[in-house]
Amino acid sequence: MSYKSLNIKYLLSLVPGKRHFGTYRFLPIFFCIGGVMEWIMINVRIGKETFYDVYRRKQSERQYQRKLADGLIIPSEPEAK
Repeated sequence: MSYKSLNIKYLLSLVPGKRHFGTYRFLPIFFCIGGVMEWIMINVRIGKETFYDVYRRKQSERQYQRKLADGLIIPSEPEAK
């Protein structure tokens, strides 16, 4: 075995609960990582938008395009100045 794989195995063995929970002992760690990712996607702005701002805008654009394709709405012409 390589030196790196021994280090990784050692670090993984430091997580408690191996006998009772097996590999499931890592679930709380991944749960916390997921919560942090969700918080970042909601609250951290990159430029002027968060992840969910972009998601909502794209979803709205897809819904508008779908309605156009189905003939439910008629595209409006831009106003002439």
